[in-house]
Amino acid sequence: MKKIGLIAGSGELPAAVASAAHSSGYTVFAVGLEPLADKSLSDHVDEIKWVNVGKLGAMLDALKKAGIKEAVMAGKVPKSLLFKSKITPDLRAMKLLFSLKDKSDDSIMLAIAKELKKEGITLLNTTDFSTALLTPEGVLTKIKPTKEEWKDLAFGWTIAKEIGRLDIGQTIVVKNQAVMAVEAIEGTDEAIKRGGILAGEGAVIIKVSKPKQDLRFDVPVVGNSTLMAMLEVKARVLAVESQKSILLNREEMIAKADKAGISVLGFSGN
Repeated sequence: MKKIGLIAGSGELPAAVASAAHSSGYTVFAVGLEPLADKSLSDHVDEIKWVNVGKLGAMLDALKKAGIKEAVMAGKVPKSLLFKSKITPDLRAMKLLFSLKDKSDDSIMLAIAKELKKEGITLLNTTDFSTALLTPEGVLTKIKPTKEEWKDLAFGWTIAKEIGRLDIGQTIVVKNQAVMAVEAIEGTDEAIKRGGILAGEGAVIIKVSKPKQDLRFDVPVVGNSTLMAMLEVKARVLAVESQKSILLNREEMIAKADKAGISVLGFSGN
């Protein structure tokens, strides 16, 4: 049987990817990045090794000892960890960080992919194991955006794509054709809360893939936590890029959105 390595960050995506890999005939060896990956991940994989998120050398050693030749990344690894003293990078991680031209998401993740390649491990596209989770085109909830909210979406779309091109973030918060917040290092949920507070009730949330999105990592993901952040600030619309983003627990999330009066849609800019 084929064997796949799973490098797991936070959230529900690692378990979903493990399930899809099993369905495709793989056995799954996971490296659970502590303190990010959920401990319940062990119930969804065949074998797991827990490694501190700063220990790049230990992660690579675990994958090599397990005989992994192909791996996939799934789950959030916040870049903000680089600025927290409780995370201590090992020597290999320090060498990688010092070699970077900058600390953008793409620079960091491309460097990690190169380190994996040096060890004979090919990093596969996350979407290879999450096709069924890709966001379809169109309004997914019973509640549709209003005419004014569609204007906000059209206004915000090109701006969201531009911040993606600049590798700043994937999400913006808009209201009345004005940008309330741009996602940076804090992540989507915190950007929603920050922008929603500034906007007041009725904000439109737009999340896109980068124009040159590397599907091996940082694929846009939304789920129940996204919806909870929106509920906290009474945001009204969530638009995510269709066929280039992952929607977790779709049926449950859409039912909750309908109950809360939130529109959720897959959009491609057309």
